Amino acid sequence: MYQRLRILASPLFILFLILLLVNDFYLKGAFHNVLMGKLSDFSGLFIFPIFWSAIFPKRKALIFIATAVLFTFWKSEYSAGLIQWMNPYFGVGRTVDLSDLMTLPMIGLAWFYTKSGSQPAIRPAFMLRLSTYLIGMVAMFAFCATTQPRYIQAFEQPQYILLKHPTLKNFDPYYGFQFYKIDSLLVVKIDYLYRNRPVRNDDYNKNKNIQQLDQDVLSIIGDSATHIPVGTITQLTIHTDEWTDSLRFNGGRLDGPLIRTKGNKRIIEGFYKMGLEDATWTLRDSSSNDRVVQTFVQGEKTQVKQYSGDKLKSSSTVNTRADTIVNTYVQLAMLTLAVAAMCFLLYRNKRKAIPTGLQLSLLWKLLICFVSPLVVWLFYIGIMLLLMNYDEDIFEAIATAIFVFIAVCPLMFIIVFAIKLAKEIDVFWYCFLFALLLSIFKTYAILEALSN
Repeated sequence: MYQRLRILASPLFILFLILLLVNDFYLKGAFHNVLMGKLSDFSGLFIFPIFWSAIFPKRKALIFIATAVLFTFWKSEYSAGLIQWMNPYFGVGRTVDLSDLMTLPMIGLAWFYTKSGSQPAIRPAFMLRLSTYLIGMVAMFAFCATTQPRYIQAFEQPQYILLKHPTLKNFDPYYGFQFYKIDSLLVVKIDYLYRNRPVRNDDYNKNKNIQQLDQDVLSIIGDSATHIPVGTITQLTIHTDEWTDSLRFNGGRLDGPLIRTKGNKRIIEGFYKMGLEDATWTLRDSSSNDRVVQTFVQGEKTQVKQYSGDKLKSSSTVNTRADTIVNTYVQLAMLTLAVAAMCFLLYRNKRKAIPTGLQLSLLWKLLICFVSPLVVWLFYIGIMLLLMNYDEDIFEAIATAIFVFIAVCPLMFIIVFAIKLAKEIDVFWYCFLFALLLSIFKTYAILEALSN
């Protein structure tokens, strides 16, 4: 078994595995462009058939052929039914993009690479054996993580775009869109969009996602309709079985008042500026006198008031992206002060314990070194939850746990066997210190993403 898996420790396999993980967990979210979307496919199509053919060498040709066929099927619209069936159980996601098929030659490259007799990049033999199994487990994790579902950008307020001269024949709702054909115009109501998961699910992110909404929708539906130039004012009324929307468009985007009525009652009144909510929005309960009044500034909600009749029940402010950035700077300052406090406590304990220090058996030392990463990881989750910055999914949580073990375990060996512990409590302080440092790193990364 080990001899078959040796190729997993070869240089190119390790390189493309690292590229796949870095792209899925960082590059896609940081840049979210066409190149980043293709990078995962390039990397995955290289390592996937190599991995499975190493486990089932007698089925090598079948695995490579099946990889090409299944990838083509997966990237086509014909896989939609399968994905809908799988989602309640496994939560997978993919984007229909036939241009991804340009990455198929990577399967051929992988085939020739398996024939080249590439030597492992790791020495000595014991480390090679251990690393081979570890790399195999990381590869399995990477295959699962790359199919995680995409973020759904939903809209609290009604969101429409306007196109003209559509060629669509079927106007049934699909992919979160509802279509209304009026003469030569096509009104598209957008219930939600699929996007890369943002650093913050706030109005700023929503505004960013809909900057080119009319172009994005036109690209998704694959219609040859044309855009309406900015400056062309169109007023329309959309009738459904449940409500009626009065809309005003400037070009293809909502611009001006929006009024939704149900029966004879106005249940939504608001104002748009080129697709972004602005000024005051009023949302009324259709069966009572309760209402919610929301204040927007350039598409970002700043205040929410709830009324029962004319009586104010509650009032709250909502942080804008600028407010969140300021708060994150404050959190970084607090974490830095906590790190300084931990360093002071450890230094003080060390000085008091000189020259003896804490005497531990070899078993306890090893136990501390291998258990400490788990404690650090749990402390890190607690700190991020306290700061309300923890939003990792299962794959990110596992990736973080792996990173913590790789980083903390060697450090604890140095501390326990070389520096030596001064007191039993120092195990706790060191774990807390590493958790704080990891929290600073994560919070700084969040701050960079928020600022961009």
